[in-house]
Formats: sequence, structure tokens, C-alpha cells
Amino acid sequence: MSRRAAFVFSGQGSQRVGMLDRLPDAEAAARLVEQAETLSGLPLGSIAANGPDAALADTRAAQPLLYIVDLLWARALAEAGVTPAVVAGHSLGEYAALAFAGVFDDETGLALICERSRLMAEAAAAAGGTMAAVLGMDRSSVANALDGIPGVWVANDNGPGQVVVSGTHAGIERALEALTAVGARRVVPLSVAGPFHSPLMAPAADAFAAVLAETPFADARVPVAQNTGAEPAVEADTLRQRLASQIISPVGWTATLEAFVSSGVEVQIECGPGSVLTGIVKRYPGLEGVSVETDGIERVREVID
Repeated sequence: MSRRAAFVFSGQGSQRVGMLDRLPDAEAAARLVEQAETLSGLPLGSIAANGPDAALADTRAAQPLLYIVDLLWARALAEAGVTPAVVAGHSLGEYAALAFAGVFDDETGLALICERSRLMAEAAAAAGGTMAAVLGMDRSSVANALDGIPGVWVANDNGPGQVVVSGTHAGIERALEALTAVGARRVVPLSVAGPFHSPLMAPAADAFAAVLAETPFADARVPVAQNTGAEPAVEADTLRQRLASQIISPVGWTATLEAFVSSGVEVQIECGPGSVLTGIVKRYPGLEGVSVETDGIERVREVID
């Protein structure tokens, strides 16, 4: 009997030059990249192939490219006979999870992502700011260290020993000093283009909520654990409501991992470029992590069988 598995979909920070190169369905990738270039007005195929890294880190490029890569790796697994019991995505990865689960079609998801990234880029340009990963501390300890520092918030609770903070450049600089002083092992700047998952993104969140309200959602074919609600759900209205608050809300990845364990999931399969989420789960008891791009489809099948 196969082990119960979850598909997880990578978020920003996983992008890299060459991220389209190993996709097994080059025709589908080319079709979606062409659509994304039309929607975004950016030469995404060239950026994915050649960079530079600064262009790839632009949220208007990173988001649609990651959506395409995440989704097509999951489709390749499904075609190979690997079936998840639940799916989840880290931040923008949630859109690939929802598309894979049949909540909306691939093209609708891509249109949502391109509009989301445009609105987030505008909000980030107006607000300024960035994000940083805090290693060696839990969420409550990080939150306590940030108390009283203006312009910085906990953005991601990724798992044991990895919390991400988001805010203004000044806020992040003060947070770095405070966190280091109270025992953070490292504070690492992230390759992102703004202070995502913070109140500074409110203009983007408000505008995008109106877009989501007009977008048809279907019930999911496989339960989806979301960043703002880790308990897996399939109902269209629930999925839409949770997604609407995602841009300004912290990513509750620890809660997602806990929901996996409580539902009997034994293996987390990362769909996307690289193995960022696989690295996180290796520090989490009760789950084994494997990356389809890094480890290959055959290795994934070995792990779950």
C-alpha cells in the first residue's frame, strides 16, 4: 500500500535561472509562458533562461514562472500515477495547488497570478521594504524580539527554526540587530522584491480581493490546506475566502505541516524548482520530504510505495 502523500508547491525564493529547462512537458510550458508574456508584458522565457537574477527576482516575473513550473511538475507526477491525499502551496504556490485541484483552470490561475504580481509590485514600489529569514528561533520568540520595532512583522512561520520577517528596510535593519542580540543563528536577506505578507501590501490585497470575487471557483477535487487556514478544505467559498486574505497575512506553514501529520500524511512531495520546502520538512518530525525536480519521478515513486 502506498504511503499517504501531500503535494506542496514552491513559492517565491525558489526561482532560478534555468527553471524551465527540466520540465517534462515542454509544449505545455511554452504555451503557458507565451500566455504569461502577453499578460505581464515581460519576456519571461528569456528571463527564465538567461536572467539576470535581478530580473528573475522581480515579483512580476517570479510569480508566473513559478506557477508554471510548480503546476507542470505536479501534472507530470499525476501522469506517472502519483496521487496526493492533500495539496498545499507556499504563498503564490497556493495558486498552482488550487489549479491542480481543479478549483480553476490553468489559464485562469495564470491570469490571477499575473494580476496579483502586478498589484504586489505596485504596492511594494510605493511602500519599499524587503524580507529576511530568521534561523534558529521559533515564531513566538521572533515576535517577542520584534515588539516595539515599527515597520516589521512576522510573515512566514515555515517550521522549526525558520521564521521570515517582512517590513520596511529600516524595520528589517533594526530587526536584524534585535534578533541577533537574542540568539538568532542567522538572519538572511531573501531574494524578493518587496515586504510581502505584511500590512504594507494592503493596497494590493484590497484590489485583488475584488478580482477574486469575480473569478469562478469550483469545489476542489482534492483537499487543499491553505496559508490562512491549514485544515484541508474542498468547498469553493471557503477556498476563495482564505485566498482573499493571503497577501497581507502570515504564511502558516508550520500549521500546514501539523495538519499533514494529523491527517496521516507521511510524505511531502515538492512540486517546483529545487527543494526549499523539502529542506524545511527535513527538520520536521513525522514527515519525509522529496523533491520531484531534484530527486526525480522514479525516486518519488520509490519513497511513497
